[in-house]
Amino acid sequence: MRRTSTVFWASLLVVLPFVAWGAIAPESLASAADATRGFVVDRFGWFYLLTATAVLIAVIVVAASRWGKVRLGRDTDRPEYTTTAWFAMLFSAGMGIGLVFWGVAEPVSHFLTPPTAAPETTAAARDALRYSFFHWGLHPWGIYAVLAMALAYARFRRGWKATISGALRPLLGDRVDGPLGTLVDTIAVVATVFGVATSLGLGAAQVNGGLASLDDGFSIGSGTQLIIIAVVTVLFLISALSGLQRGIKWLSTANVVLAVLLFAFVLFTASTGRLVGAFTTTLGSYITELPTMSLQTGPFDAERSEWINGWTVFYWAWWISWSPFVATFIARISRGRTIREFVIGVLGVPTLVSGLWFSVFGGAGILAQQDGAELAGQATESQLFGLLDTLPGGVIAGIGAMILIVTFFVTSADSATFVLGSLSTKEGADPARSVTVVWGLVISASAAALLVSGGLAGVQTASIVAAFPFAIVLLLVLVSLVKALRGEPRLPGRAAAEAAPVPVGATAAPVAPGAPVPGDAPVTEAGDGVSRT
Repeated sequence: MRRTSTVFWASLLVVLPFVAWGAIAPESLASAADATRGFVVDRFGWFYLLTATAVLIAVIVVAASRWGKVRLGRDTDRPEYTTTAWFAMLFSAGMGIGLVFWGVAEPVSHFLTPPTAAPETTAAARDALRYSFFHWGLHPWGIYAVLAMALAYARFRRGWKATISGALRPLLGDRVDGPLGTLVDTIAVVATVFGVATSLGLGAAQVNGGLASLDDGFSIGSGTQLIIIAVVTVLFLISALSGLQRGIKWLSTANVVLAVLLFAFVLFTASTGRLVGAFTTTLGSYITELPTMSLQTGPFDAERSEWINGWTVFYWAWWISWSPFVATFIARISRGRTIREFVIGVLGVPTLVSGLWFSVFGGAGILAQQDGAELAGQATESQLFGLLDTLPGGVIAGIGAMILIVTFFVTSADSATFVLGSLSTKEGADPARSVTVVWGLVISASAAALLVSGGLAGVQTASIVAAFPFAIVLLLVLVSLVKALRGEPRLPGRAAAEAAPVPVGATAAPVAPGAPVPGDAPVTEAGDGVSRT
């Protein structure tokens, strides 16, 4: 613990009382969380929408400008990984508990309660897939891209410390080395804890739903979900304490393989032609409707406003709270790439992957609902398994889906705790194993507290509230990055490389070899995902 920074203790001072509150008085925590969420969403929902949209536009503008040729490293550096390997790692970062959880549930929910169309109509189906694309497409990856770009630029090109505050040096100067920098990094760590806890809570709920669908003896509730969290925590701790890098590498590879197999199973056992058509049709409508969806708040329509707050605002907050975690991973694998190719890759590949995923799973779910499967009558966490039950061989696929969720659970926790440890260690260095274990226990305890106090609603509330202060940090990072880029010389080639100050030690990576690197535990979405990621 000697290498831990003040951020480590400050973050624990914020998070642990919350966990204790949830354990001692869950109803009190739930009441306070609901009141806080209502205040933040009603008063500042617009702020989340504007932040996500402004960041996306800024990232695209930077990539299209002369700064697009600037490398994330020395001008003589070249990418560490091939384009194919890099795309594969971005794919891994875009896949996670979030996509598996919401792949069926979100489009089916939108189909029954669409934001604009009449429920359960053809227009509602189009709305459902378009908004699923929207929530998992360019906006979340724009959030990740700006922070990852700033981290990679600060570390690899300028040689600054590998923390969020390090990316603010052009704006705040040496103050990032004092209390102000500590505050920024503490905000980042706390937001990440609750963002990751949200994903782990969703994962526990879905494993519970899968067990209940396979065996009526399992009930859906917080008690079962707490047991699931405890079991997965033990698995994670075994990994963290034994340093089984090969085991985590195998699990990470298995994640991608299982996800592809599950995707192919649904695609080829459902209505293949209609699902492919759903992708192309929805992609076109997503592109044309993107500006309207990005800035719509429904100020004169209470029902529409409630829908946006419950879905879009939640997602933007979740992505913001996940961004320190995912961005650290993306920055680590992107050294040597130009800003332009970085932005094209980070925005393009995961957006297409998410679109394909929702077209297949969401499209199949809507078709099953139209055919009388009544997926909407099932618990949200059970709807994926409800869809699989309608397909031939669905029981086997359901078991595979549960294995996929558990492996995502373990590898996400392993990667997240390393990143949290790095952010709370002096100079962003490799954390001690004891620090990663502490963060693993804290994340699991936070997820448990959220589930006990408020169920899935409590899980969502944590992301929305925790993301608010970090949204301000994110905008400051964007301003700081632009300020640093304005100082870039216009000289091409070697002259620019010699002009760019890269102090000794710039070759150090912000994430160690034991962290999420190629073949290792990937950082995932809602999204995380959502990942999100």
